[in-house]
Amino acid sequence: MRTSVVGLMLLITACAERPGGCAQCGTVVVAATGEPASLVPPLVGETVGRDISDQVFERLAYLSPDASPIDPAAYRPGLAQRWERVDSLTWRFHLRPGARWHDGRPITAEDVVFSFDAFSDSTLDALARPSLAGLVRAAAEDSATVRIAFSHTSPEQFYDATYHVRIIPRHVWESIPRNRWAADTALAHLVGSGPYRIRDWNRGQFLTLIADSVRAAGERPAIRRVVWRFAPDPDAALNLTLGHEVDLMEAVGAPNRVQRVLADTHFRIETYPAAVYGFLAFRLADAAGRPHSILGDRGVRRALTEAVDRPTLARAVFGEGTKVPPGPMSQLLWIWDDSTSLLHFDPSRARQVLARRPITLDILAPSTSPTRRQLALAIQEAWRKIGVNATVTTVEFPVFQERLAAGRFDSYIGAYLDEPSPRGLTDQWSRAGWGVLNYGRYSNPDFDSLLMRAQQETEVPAARRLWREAMDTLNADAPAIFLYALANRAAVQQRLKNVKLDPYSWLSGLGEWRIDPDRALGRDSLR
Repeated sequence: MRTSVVGLMLLITACAERPGGCAQCGTVVVAATGEPASLVPPLVGETVGRDISDQVFERLAYLSPDASPIDPAAYRPGLAQRWERVDSLTWRFHLRPGARWHDGRPITAEDVVFSFDAFSDSTLDALARPSLAGLVRAAAEDSATVRIAFSHTSPEQFYDATYHVRIIPRHVWESIPRNRWAADTALAHLVGSGPYRIRDWNRGQFLTLIADSVRAAGERPAIRRVVWRFAPDPDAALNLTLGHEVDLMEAVGAPNRVQRVLADTHFRIETYPAAVYGFLAFRLADAAGRPHSILGDRGVRRALTEAVDRPTLARAVFGEGTKVPPGPMSQLLWIWDDSTSLLHFDPSRARQVLARRPITLDILAPSTSPTRRQLALAIQEAWRKIGVNATVTTVEFPVFQERLAAGRFDSYIGAYLDEPSPRGLTDQWSRAGWGVLNYGRYSNPDFDSLLMRAQQETEVPAARRLWREAMDTLNADAPAIFLYALANRAAVQQRLKNVKLDPYSWLSGLGEWRIDPDRALGRDSLR
């Protein structure tokens, strides 16, 4: 393996030192924490796997960042060149003329039908299967036209038809039993239609993509080669970055780590919204619906929320760019509304409310997350200042999950990852989410009703109003203290230009990046 890495370093160094350097060969090296188990799209679960496979495989269409998924005008062409609505349950997609797989075979509507079936298959159990199986069906009208039909009307039909499924080649995978896909390691089977194709994968070390030559010459990216260096943890990835062995690192992390990158003139920091929000959730009731002796009181929860200076805490732990969310959402979720009603920092009022009774509470956090422990200790101190006796319990993550499921906690520090649709809030905070992700067992019929109405609204302005009203209702009940909505800070080599980072797939715009020729000769990465 050591020989393979040395070979990689010599290859890229030679590219950098050639006259014209990487302005011609266009090599970029990425530091990745962890390594994907598979790059077959229905089997991809890790962020790194998504980042790589999104360069190789295409969706029918792509949602613009920060846009509402219920707005068909917010999508740009992918494998589909155009589309139209057939009726209230059906969309028709027309594939890009001349579209071909990396092996030169033409892409057909049957490939799309095959891909939707694979993503819906219980054997593969793709992450998107609950949104597709029994709800969405694809059928070929002719070789270049496919119909996507739905079991019921929904404002998010177009989103479900385009966001979840990456199109894979039927001629490669049809003959392979699906129970063997996960164990299949043949690079020859990873055939896509995206801007890059896989050249080699040295497990545990690196993976290389090269720009696809099947596409028209004018479409080939300026970045001709992309190398992922796999690191075992964030510290190792940061060391690769500061050692000038890579050009990119997706999320540098805490403020002190950002300062280390900023001290290196070879790099700059690019800040962009993350799909993560964090919170402290209260347990309001047990599995039978019996209220918690302390936290079942809405006034107590509101006072505990008002005792925490959330803006100061978020900046101290995560740095500039992090915001206090107006409810359970990340910065990039389209329903974000700064006019949402919030409970603000008011320790005097909180102390006055809670002075009526002695309160002892525990905060549960996973020991595997130093950040969550830091948040728990900060909230413990804030509550101590208003007379609340709070303890912090840290346990291993499997035990943490077991205790949440069993309801054995008073409060816990949690975090959720958004997708572009806010419908995940149903599992996280509604009565329907009991036994799913609503571990605190919050329930309010008014909130649930607003949630349902918001998800059924087809017009973006009207939907925004309903979502804001739902958030106002939720915040007034204070089932949780919504602590932070993260901003990622990526380390980017100074020679890289036109860098635009998509928060849902940060490298998806790689094909439009450029290399500054004036900086290319001075590149010392991987030497």
